[in-house]
Amino acid sequence: MSQIICESCIGVKDKTCVEVCPVECIYEADDQFYIHPFYIHPEECIDCGACIPACPVNAIFIEEDVPQEWQDFIAENFRLSGVLLP
Repeated sequence: MSQIICESCIGVKDKTCVEVCPVECIYEADDQFYIHPFYIHPEECIDCGACIPACPVNAIFIEEDVPQEWQDFIAENFRLSGVLLP
Protein backbone atom coordinates (compact mmCIF):
# COMPACT_ATOMS: atom_id res chain seq x y z
CA MET A 1 0.00 0.00 0.00
CA SER A 2 1.14 3.51 -0.70
CA GLN A 3 0.29 7.07 0.11
CA ILE A 4 -1.59 8.94 -2.63
CA ILE A 5 -1.32 12.65 -3.44
CA CYS A 6 -4.75 14.03 -4.35
CA GLU A 7 -6.47 17.08 -5.78
CA SER A 8 -5.57 19.55 -3.03
CA CYS A 9 -2.00 19.49 -4.35
CA ILE A 10 -2.92 20.87 -7.77
CA GLY A 11 -1.29 24.24 -8.21
CA VAL A 12 0.79 23.89 -5.03
CA LYS A 13 4.55 23.67 -5.41
CA ASP A 14 5.38 23.23 -1.72
CA LYS A 15 7.99 20.47 -1.36
CA THR A 16 7.68 19.83 2.37
CA CYS A 17 6.44 16.29 1.70
CA VAL A 18 9.49 15.61 -0.48
CA GLU A 19 11.83 16.94 2.19
CA VAL A 20 10.48 14.71 4.99
CA CYS A 21 10.32 11.47 2.98
CA PRO A 22 13.03 9.16 4.38
CA VAL A 23 13.25 7.04 1.21
CA GLU A 24 12.85 9.81 -1.37
CA CYS A 25 9.89 8.18 -3.11
CA ILE A 26 8.00 11.41 -3.87
CA TYR A 27 8.67 12.70 -7.35
CA GLU A 28 7.77 15.79 -9.30
CA ALA A 29 5.46 14.77 -12.13
CA ASP A 30 6.85 15.24 -15.59
CA ASP A 31 3.45 14.84 -17.16
CA GLN A 32 2.11 16.60 -20.24
CA PHE A 33 -1.38 16.68 -18.68
CA TYR A 34 -0.03 18.05 -15.39
CA ILE A 35 -2.78 16.49 -13.27
CA HIS A 36 -0.84 17.27 -10.11
CA PRO A 37 2.74 18.29 -9.44
CA PHE A 38 3.88 15.30 -7.33
CA TYR A 39 3.31 11.57 -7.04
CA ILE A 40 4.47 8.85 -4.65
CA HIS A 41 6.08 5.76 -6.17
CA PRO A 42 4.08 2.83 -4.73
CA GLU A 43 6.92 0.32 -4.91
CA GLU A 44 9.36 2.62 -3.11
CA CYS A 45 7.03 3.97 -0.41
CA ILE A 46 7.59 2.31 2.97
CA ASP A 47 4.26 3.53 4.37
CA CYS A 48 5.90 5.51 7.16
CA GLY A 49 3.32 8.29 6.82
CA ALA A 50 5.83 11.11 7.38
CA CYS A 51 4.50 12.97 4.35
CA ILE A 52 0.87 13.06 5.54
CA PRO A 53 1.20 15.59 8.39
CA ALA A 54 3.87 17.52 6.45
CA CYS A 55 1.50 18.36 3.60
CA PRO A 56 0.30 21.96 4.03
CA VAL A 57 -2.87 21.36 2.00
CA ASN A 58 -3.89 17.92 3.37
CA ALA A 59 -3.55 16.29 -0.04
CA ILE A 60 -1.88 13.02 1.01
CA PHE A 61 -3.85 9.96 2.07
CA ILE A 62 -3.19 6.30 2.71
CA GLU A 63 -4.46 4.56 -0.43
CA GLU A 64 -7.39 2.93 1.35
CA ASP A 65 -8.43 6.28 2.89
CA VAL A 66 -8.56 8.35 -0.31
CA PRO A 67 -11.93 10.15 -0.34
CA GLN A 68 -14.45 8.82 -2.85
CA GLU A 69 -14.34 11.98 -4.96
CA TRP A 70 -10.57 11.58 -5.42
CA GLN A 71 -10.39 7.85 -6.22
CA ASP A 72 -9.14 8.64 -9.75
CA PHE A 73 -5.91 9.91 -8.19
CA ILE A 74 -5.00 6.35 -7.19
CA ALA A 75 -4.81 5.23 -10.82
CA GLU A 76 -3.09 8.49 -11.78
CA ASN A 77 -0.44 7.95 -9.12
CA PHE A 78 0.27 4.45 -10.43
CA ARG A 79 0.30 5.69 -14.04
CA LEU A 80 2.82 8.43 -13.26
CA SER A 81 5.08 5.97 -11.46
CA GLY A 82 4.89 3.42 -14.28
CA VAL A 83 3.49 0.73 -12.00
CA LEU A 84 0.44 -1.36 -12.87
CA LEU A 85 -2.46 -1.18 -10.45
CA PRO A 86 -2.66 -4.31 -8.30
